[in-house]
Amino acid sequence: MKKFTLALIALLSMTCMVYAQQYVSTEPANRNVILEEFTGRGCGYCTDGHRIANQIMASNPGRVWAINIHAGGYAQTSYPNMITTDGNTIHGGFSISGYPTGVVNRTTAAGIDRGQWNGQATTQMNQASECNVAGIARINPETRIATITVEVYYTGNSSYDENFLTVAMLQDSILGSQSDYGNYNPTQWLNGQYVHMHILRDVISTSAWGDALSPTTAGTLITKTYEYQIPDVIGSPNGVDVVLDHIFFLAWVSERTQGQATRPILTACELEKTTLTDEPIYPALGNVSQVVAASCSLDKTFTFNVSNIGTETLTSLKFNAEVAGETYEFEWDGELVSGDKTNMSFTMAIPFGTHTGTLNIYEANGETYEGSTAFTAESLEWAEVSAEGETTDIKVYIVQDQFGEQITWDIINSAGEVVASGGPYQHLIGAGSTQVNVGNVNGIATNECYLFRIYDSNHNGICCNYGNGYYYIKDNDGNRFIEGDGNYGDEDARLFTIHKHGDGMNEMDAMGFNVYPNPANNKIYVDGEGVGAVEVYNSLGQKVITVEGTDNTVVDVTSFENGIYVVRVITNEGAVSTKKVTIAH
Repeated sequence: MKKFTLALIALLSMTCMVYAQQYVSTEPANRNVILEEFTGRGCGYCTDGHRIANQIMASNPGRVWAINIHAGGYAQTSYPNMITTDGNTIHGGFSISGYPTGVVNRTTAAGIDRGQWNGQATTQMNQASECNVAGIARINPETRIATITVEVYYTGNSSYDENFLTVAMLQDSILGSQSDYGNYNPTQWLNGQYVHMHILRDVISTSAWGDALSPTTAGTLITKTYEYQIPDVIGSPNGVDVVLDHIFFLAWVSERTQGQATRPILTACELEKTTLTDEPIYPALGNVSQVVAASCSLDKTFTFNVSNIGTETLTSLKFNAEVAGETYEFEWDGELVSGDKTNMSFTMAIPFGTHTGTLNIYEANGETYEGSTAFTAESLEWAEVSAEGETTDIKVYIVQDQFGEQITWDIINSAGEVVASGGPYQHLIGAGSTQVNVGNVNGIATNECYLFRIYDSNHNGICCNYGNGYYYIKDNDGNRFIEGDGNYGDEDARLFTIHKHGDGMNEMDAMGFNVYPNPANNKIYVDGEGVGAVEVYNSLGQKVITVEGTDNTVVDVTSFENGIYVVRVITNEGAVSTKKVTIAH
């Protein structure tokens, strides 16, 4: 069992949120955008509107939010009925002549065509906003009560003495039917059902058009608090369950009442969402994610967040992480007040392959506690390339299938920097066509680890129904050191390291260790000061032996099968280095 101190890293903040007053920024900013899309399950062209809105949001993360409002003649009351009273009210505030249609920051009194949404959103984002808005929604999962705090700070003077604040609840991942005339949005179909996203479920403000704000002059801070009982089901008849994990909250400020609607919208924000309970001690684990990096080592870093959803301040936590039969211990000391969250990280050795791990909290504030979450850990084997000089050249060969426009690739170094990229490629005429594309990567640094990644935007790789595609990479001498077939779905990844001749094959020489012979027959020797332990892993990533370290460690490999093994040297201070060794009896 190994023990480490848990690293505390910076608290993640949302794009639209800077902690100035309590939540809202006091710095002038441009407008964020609300795109209200009027849609319905009976509308066959509305899936194209969904696709366009998704693209606008993806291109402007933290700046644009789409709200799908099911209202009008194409909205259906069969399950899942996503029609709401507030949605009907908002729909009635605008002149709607067709579907899908939408309003962008409510800058028009009539809905505009989906082809105009992106241009209007860009125009809005380039304009200065008179105010900023931000806040937090704290949810008690036992009572389903959300306590919502929203702050509005005026960085300039509004043109009107009274503005309006609207807070709305949206829901993702509602499965149901959907007309779709042209398969416009294939990524939202799942096993024959459509995955409805960012659906308006309720407006929490007193009115669908928002609550009045004043004064609206520069330097004014206005705070609004709402206590909202989240319903179990919304919609009648054939209502839809409100799933707490799938809801989120938006807030926006609109300028004045024009006709029925309050418009235009000055700016908007997604509220931070956290969970609170009545329990005194309640640390909640978020998702554990492996850091994507070029790492030619078994040591991998993982990040996760901890939310304090109890009533007391958290001052200490004890964790362990279990992967592939190994358990690592971690501790954290600090101060995490009720309602706050922070990100943490840990590093542990992961055998080759893909594994399911478990992160467990077993002590909080010195008291026994039980909390856990599963995560995926992966360790890729790496290819080794030797080259002359400080830099070298490699060539990436992509044998594309017919749909070359779906293929892209990149190479990142150990710092996460993209050092080369390629694609997309041309669409080929003729079913099953293939074509070779060559990417010349010149001047790539030696003595560095790299991660090659290839993607397919249609999630089906580069084979097999549309051409037998594949890929490979050659070194400067023309040797093929990486190759893969095209049957990889979304993406594939391969590790490789390039060593300069005479500089050794890894970091062990720099750390003062000598691992020999290579290839080995019956024994492997590890010489050097401060060796705490030596571990050997086989090609499947399984640990086959651990030997206590000395200044002259001897590992008996007589019984090992022939093949490539990874020797992992751990110093008394916890530093780790690895080297591949071939065993040949």
